[in-house]
Amino acid sequence: GSSPELYFQPTSVEEIKEVLDLARQRSKRVKVVGGGHSPSDIACTDDFMVQMGKMNKILKVDEEKKQVMVEAGILLSDLNVELSKYGLALPNLGAVSEVAAAGVIGTGTHNTGIKHGILPTQVVALTLLTASGEILECSESINVEIFQAARLHLGCLGVVLTITFQCVPEFYLLETTFPSTLQEVLDNLDSHLRRSEYFRFLWFPHSENVSVIYQDHTNKPPSSSANWFWDYAAGYYLLEFLLWISTFLPGLVCWINRFFFWLLFKGKVEHVDLSYKIFNYECRFRQHVQDWAIPIEKTKEALLELKAVLENNPKVVAHYPVEVRFARGDDILLSPCFQRDSCYMNIIMYRPYGKDVPRLDYWLAYESVMKEAGGRPHWAKAHTCTRKDFEKMYPGFRKFCTMREELDPTGMFLNAYLEKVFY
Repeated sequence: GSSPELYFQPTSVEEIKEVLDLARQRSKRVKVVGGGHSPSDIACTDDFMVQMGKMNKILKVDEEKKQVMVEAGILLSDLNVELSKYGLALPNLGAVSEVAAAGVIGTGTHNTGIKHGILPTQVVALTLLTASGEILECSESINVEIFQAARLHLGCLGVVLTITFQCVPEFYLLETTFPSTLQEVLDNLDSHLRRSEYFRFLWFPHSENVSVIYQDHTNKPPSSSANWFWDYAAGYYLLEFLLWISTFLPGLVCWINRFFFWLLFKGKVEHVDLSYKIFNYECRFRQHVQDWAIPIEKTKEALLELKAVLENNPKVVAHYPVEVRFARGDDILLSPCFQRDSCYMNIIMYRPYGKDVPRLDYWLAYESVMKEAGGRPHWAKAHTCTRKDFEKMYPGFRKFCTMREELDPTGMFLNAYLEKVFY
């Protein structure tokens, strides 16, 4: 929750400048937010909140270069539809598209695919309004160092005004889901990564069960395997009810994980649709999540370690799934994939009917495994890291700090979350 003193929805750059002028006069901080999807306090403030939802236009489509320039507040769900009209698409997307363009890059949103980077790697240019009121054009040829930082900006370098994305021709994906075992997938990881462009897998804790998901380009016509009864009656309402029961009887979680694998994931399923409709998927109900990126070569070791922790501590329960995804290395200063191909390991604890579930032991055990493997946390998710941790994790962390201090010397764009990061 967040209770800002003042809440703004600007419609122009001039109006944003007025907000910053007022903040300077009153010595207030400013926090810019997009879709508000991040399940952490990265977007919270007690001072001024600027919500970018009314700055949501497509400014330019370059069909020859396959690039689109957009205002920072556009939701990807709207952008996906508009790009389709030009026969274009973003090459990769996260699970949710009800998120603003500047927020997506600001927190390092990712999906999967070892040939693909996190979403900020799709950005070829952006404009930044700094604390002093200066507008900076940034790209691979202009303000290059700032661009290297601003593609994953944490909302602390200034107000992102526009973003230019590199697109690709519109494409369809065939999603194939089939069952396997944890040992098989880990023993043949390289083979799976080669076999499918957007490979990921779901491990069901307290079992050997794995659901493998391949997503690949196809010329097949759209076909849907969606079924209201299985997707919602069973996969949503029944699951929420059983997880609520398990808050009184935690030992049920092991059986719930196995039962739902048998119920929903034991067979092979195929589904064809436009890329963004396949990339996006239902995140069910309220949940707590953690998501760290580790060096890809540590995938097997870390996952088996997490499995061993759960086996050795029967009182620690873990909801399904542990989602395992992959991303190409990059050169963005605060990217969890900075200078290394990475494996993202996402854990989840649902909150049935909004009820909190005990998760601290699971959370701390997972963080310990991730740190041991040289992990870096997803910026939008919960974590306990501080500046000391980030200095060890990121070779370019101090460079980013220097740049932030130059662009925002008074800390106008800081909040409690960012103070833990930088101080």
